Amino acid sequence: MEIAVFSTKSYDRQFINAATSKQHKLHYLEAQLTGDTAVLADGAGTVCVFVNDRVDDGVLKTLKSLGVGLVALRCAGFNNVDLAAAKKHGIKIARVPAYSPEAVSEHAVALILSLDRNIHRAYARVREGNFALEGLLGFNLHGRTVGVVGTGRIGTCVARIMRGFGCKLLAYDIQPNAACSELGVAYVPMSELLATSDIVTLHCPLTPQTRHLIDAEAIGRLKHGAMLIDRKSVV
Repeated sequence: MEIAVFSTKSYDRQFINAATSKQHKLHYLEAQLTGDTAVLADGAGTVCVFVNDRVDDGVLKTLKSLGVGLVALRCAGFNNVDLAAAKKHGIKIARVPAYSPEAVSEHAVALILSLDRNIHRAYARVREGNFALEGLLGFNLHGRTVGVVGTGRIGTCVARIMRGFGCKLLAYDIQPNAACSELGVAYVPMSELLATSDIVTLHCPLTPQTRHLIDAEAIGRLKHGAMLIDRKSVV
């Protein structure tokens, strides 16, 4: 099978080559998939795309005319894909079932630590030979309240890690997770979570219901000086 792989970087080539059977012929393209670049898939039966590639009705129509029967996403999210159009054109869609919840949650906690201790600012100062501490002091995480919005596998991992720091844990989810409750997480309304949390971390998928979940009104509810971690681009 010939596969056109859009939006490729060097690391994409490394890992895809290692995971792909030799019976498949890969055509790596640095360009993003758009209405203008879809013709680059000519001759391929499958295209592989990433989060910023456009897979709308126009693109799918072009792909169908080129003989493409499958669009494989190397990501879990599929909000950039017009599923109804894919069905109309008879093109199958496949996606990554999930990312490593530990890897994503640990990265979210790394962001919290970096912002809290101003690691990014301290790094820049040290490179300039400036070792002043003014404006770099953070706060202890122990005893702080962390609000986790979205308590699937990733949100649960974040809660588990933050419990290790000695934080008080609040959560909001339309479907409470028993595993989170067992960690001592208290489920509260979103308004209460925003008003009482020192750190709010978002771990819910981008859907029509979560788009702009954090808007001007939500930001107005946050405590002064609160930290907002957006891992899933729902702001």
